[in-house]
Amino acid sequence: MTSVSGVDNILSQIRAMRQNTPGIGSVPAPGVGSVNPSQGGVQPAGFGDMLKQGIESVNNLQQTSASNTASYERGDSEMSLTQVMVSLQKSDVSFKAAVEVRNKMIDAYHEVMRMSV
Repeated sequence: MTSVSGVDNILSQIRAMRQNTPGIGSVPAPGVGSVNPSQGGVQPAGFGDMLKQGIESVNNLQQTSASNTASYERGDSEMSLTQVMVSLQKSDVSFKAAVEVRNKMIDAYHEVMRMSV
């Protein structure tokens, strides 16, 4: 995979995620939000739900990475080194992104706490 096609792949994934995020794209993500019959539609998921979903996604990627690594170490013929390295990189990038989100949330909390009322 060349670096240009890798960047194109990441951009297409970001665009797909943006379309599936309530409030940003036109189509809500499957399983996100709750149906409220009185308002006749789907309500967007709360911040806590989105945060929980993001953490679960990072956890799933890390578990998949660990599983792929263990399979390769056992000599599984269906698991290639390339697959292991890609899953490790996905796991690493998602974890770093989660840490950055946490850092931004902490910074925002400190800013709010410094505000004078």
